Amino acid sequence: MNTFFEFEADFVDSLRCIPMQVRYKLDTCGIKLKLSDWHHITQAEREALVTLPCTTEDEIQAYQEYLQELILERTGTPVATLPIDPYAAWLDSNNMPVTLQEKAQEIGINITLSQWTNLTPLQRFALIKLSRHGHENKNFPRAIAEFNLVNS
Repeated sequence: MNTFFEFEADFVDSLRCIPMQVRYKLDTCGIKLKLSDWHHITQAEREALVTLPCTTEDEIQAYQEYLQELILERTGTPVATLPIDPYAAWLDSNNMPVTLQEKAQEIGINITLSQWTNLTPLQRFALIKLSRHGHENKNFPRAIAEFNLVNS
């Protein structure tokens, strides 16, 4: 999974921010990576975090261990861990989170269940993350447009 979204175009060349595909992997392996930690690792290490697989149990464990060692080596502080949600909302194509529906309605969009079902788990993940309260939501409308969810 090496997918960068168009709404991330302003930072993917430099990887100065954590792209959605890495954030997806972080949630998959239960690691909370701060942007300040991200800035302590090299460009090559950031690119490795983009390209390393994190799908199977073995890959998830290897990704987690690599990242834990990397951050400890670069910062001297263990990385924070998070519980892994085995029923993550982005993996459920049959139920769209109410908070996402509400955020979409705020910008005049109605996402149908059919549209939600047709999105990839990474796209659903991005929409959920971009629609959270307290998150800078400037990319939410961009993601809606990129994923062709604009009402016709």
